Amino acid sequence: MSGLTLRLRAPATERINLDGITPAKLAALPSHEIGRINVGIDKGGLALGDAFEISGSPGETLTIEGSGPNVDFVGGGLDSGSIHVVGDVGSYVGRKMSGGKLEIRGNAGNFLASGSTGGFIHVSGNAGDNVGGFIPGDRFGMLGGTAVIGGNIGARSGEKMRRGTIIVKGKTGEGAGTRMIGGTIWAEGGIGPLPGFMMRRGTLIGPSVESLLPTFVDCGKHDLVIVRVMSRYLKGALGDLAPKPMPLFVRKIGGDMANIGRGEILLPAG
Repeated sequence: MSGLTLRLRAPATERINLDGITPAKLAALPSHEIGRINVGIDKGGLALGDAFEISGSPGETLTIEGSGPNVDFVGGGLDSGSIHVVGDVGSYVGRKMSGGKLEIRGNAGNFLASGSTGGFIHVSGNAGDNVGGFIPGDRFGMLGGTAVIGGNIGARSGEKMRRGTIIVKGKTGEGAGTRMIGGTIWAEGGIGPLPGFMMRRGTLIGPSVESLLPTFVDCGKHDLVIVRVMSRYLKGALGDLAPKPMPLFVRKIGGDMANIGRGEILLPAG
């Protein structure tokens, strides 16, 4: 499989913007133009070739080595192919991604998968605040696709999320599902405090929740077939990255009753 490799020349002292740096875009450019792409945010700009050593030839895969927390928008606009990152990345990873695969072997910053409509993101480490959340000026947060985070995530994950799936191997931060409109957040390590503020619809799943808002109500013990269907689907699609199945009976907590109250938090029934 052919592809380019970008190796960061030195730890970035300024923000680097890799929005739109995708395998498809690079493959459409003459090789002498790739190094001239502006990835800086300052007035003077920064050429891709000055920030990264470029090797290989454009193809289906883009590899980024030696990345760091100042490298933002990795995988922004990705619609096909694969991007593999060795190292940590900054904010807005997978921004408005619509297809393809993005793999981060490290930690990610804030607003992971914001505005994404499709594709698959896997972060082996932790992710910051607003995973799947919205950016001011957007109407919604995550609109589709799947994101798997191997560690913990920060506050307000899934804010204004409408579709898609976020799987967290660790725990969510405070306010998961804030203003959520649809989609699923499944946290194997547990749901953090005060989830679902002004939640309209959507599903939060986990083994426990740290604390609840007073506008959520216990709806009792249920045998929800859809949870088992979802587990089988995720196992087929994600293999070992899929969450462990929930028990046969789950406890359903509905809310936010300060809104239309059609969201749900699903926990193992005691």
